[in-house]
Amino acid sequence: MKLTDFKALTFDCYGTLIDWESGMIDGLKPLTEKAARSLSRNEILEAHARHESSQQKWTPEKRYCDLLPIVYKRLAEEWGVIVTREECVAYGESVKDWPAFADSAEALQYLKKHYKLIILSNVDNKSFSFSNRKLGVDFDAIYTAEDIGSYKPSDRNFDYMLEKLGTIGVEKGQILHTAESMFHDHTLAKRFGLTSCWIYRRHADQGFGATMDPGDVPTVDFRFDSMADLVKAHAEELRMADTRAARPPVG
Repeated sequence: MKLTDFKALTFDCYGTLIDWESGMIDGLKPLTEKAARSLSRNEILEAHARHESSQQKWTPEKRYCDLLPIVYKRLAEEWGVIVTREECVAYGESVKDWPAFADSAEALQYLKKHYKLIILSNVDNKSFSFSNRKLGVDFDAIYTAEDIGSYKPSDRNFDYMLEKLGTIGVEKGQILHTAESMFHDHTLAKRFGLTSCWIYRRHADQGFGATMDPGDVPTVDFRFDSMADLVKAHAEELRMADTRAARPPVG
């Protein structure tokens, strides 16, 4: 199996292309700085994952920018901090400030020459529009939780994506699902029989950070520590193919 075998890359955005963990840490500072005890980065992210995942189950129809204020409120209650409604809403709007990983835009511009690029994200459309500007590429399709009415890891999100990809000429066997999150993406990719590529952004850290522990970690077909490494591997495949094609025939 080779990277060049595929027609489309379907991406999780946050955690894979956008550094949502750094964005969360910055956006939560007005809250964490008031907490009674010092909280480590991973403690903050893991608590956020618990409340976010729970809220997505209870209110799957709620837009992400409206769900995050509830997460902020639940975190404040857990950490014993009094917050205002305005502070909660401000956190919901902070997605627009979450940074892209340094290699994302350049990698996407390269990959756009070789694949259809598709987003399957748990975010809302307005919030994604700000992130899209940072990524600097026109995606061939964008499927959000707001469009679908549910959040990954619901099967509905992958069912929707596969149905809609068929309308733009992409079949299931032509997809390489490219994501960081085991919980939101790779578990589902495995269940749906999709080929998967793990962008292991947290390779130098412990735990699952802003995503829930998936339990049994699914197997993946490709693994890279960054988008830049994915691009290097793809370029090397093309170079090797060109080298083989340039060799004179034997005999």
